[in-house]
Amino acid sequence: MAENSESLASLIKKGNKSSGSAAIGNTCIAVVKGVAFALTGSGSMFATMMHSIADAVNQLFVFTGSVLAEKRPTRRFPDGFGRVINLFCMIAVIVVTIMAYETMLEGFHLLQHPAEEAGGYWINVLVLALSIGADAFVWVKAMNEVLHDARVEAKGFRKFTASLKNVKRAAPPTRLVFYEDLVATTGGFLALIAVLVTALTSFHLLDGITSILIAFMMIGVAFRVGYDNMVGLIGVAAPPDIEEKVAKIIFEEPQVTDIYQMRILQEGRYYHVEGLIELKTGLTLADADDIKFKVRDKLLADPHISDVTLGILEDNGVRNWMPRNELQDLN
Repeated sequence: MAENSESLASLIKKGNKSSGSAAIGNTCIAVVKGVAFALTGSGSMFATMMHSIADAVNQLFVFTGSVLAEKRPTRRFPDGFGRVINLFCMIAVIVVTIMAYETMLEGFHLLQHPAEEAGGYWINVLVLALSIGADAFVWVKAMNEVLHDARVEAKGFRKFTASLKNVKRAAPPTRLVFYEDLVATTGGFLALIAVLVTALTSFHLLDGITSILIAFMMIGVAFRVGYDNMVGLIGVAAPPDIEEKVAKIIFEEPQVTDIYQMRILQEGRYYHVEGLIELKTGLTLADADDIKFKVRDKLLADPHISDVTLGILEDNGVRNWMPRNELQDLN
């Protein structure tokens, strides 16, 4: 039992930190927004509350998936559990879609029957200001996670553009947190504007309009994350820069003359490398094996590469390996 508990604790430590912290933060935010909605009856507050609930449930699912995905391969599952996180993200997409549907229904209801502000709009303003700050903080942390996964350095406002450009290269949980908190921060601003306008003017339709806009943004997140994880479940090739990095490590070995063929499959935030490398002629089988294991160990030193399967061939005198970008140029 002690061994199992230690193993579980080590898996939890390896879980996606951004989704874990986001789940806790969004649960607290959802409770506060729920109290504010009960006191004021604001439709915009209801919409952003539903979004926070969806975020909290999703990120809890995703954190659980990221923990299970860290399990080592077994005899029954030799490729490991990396794709489990994609499955959990797909469940999260369903939750977002349901919450978006409920939010849109509330928005159309408010358009048909605009509600007068129940008073105490300052409560909504205070709660939304706090939630925007919390969501923005989590979003910035997700940006840092994206840049870390993509191995890109950026500072200041460049983090925003760099993370948007490289978000597809991040781990599935990080992508989900990034997109959800982008929408949460934007939706919070929209809800804050709606609360102020409906409280200070007679334009109460904005409450319903804002709810519908937030619902559409939630649907956009659901489709984006759903597509990314559907691709991940099918199995997707590693980005070209990862391919080039692996090839560079292989060619650092002086006895390697070419890569006959190579396939790198991405599962979650890990990569599976399979390939045939060509070695200089005249080597004994023992020496060739030593070189193969040496190259394999260098590749496995990368924390993002989970397993490596290499075969060896004698140099055939023909260049076989060509980076993906050069192949695209030829085509």
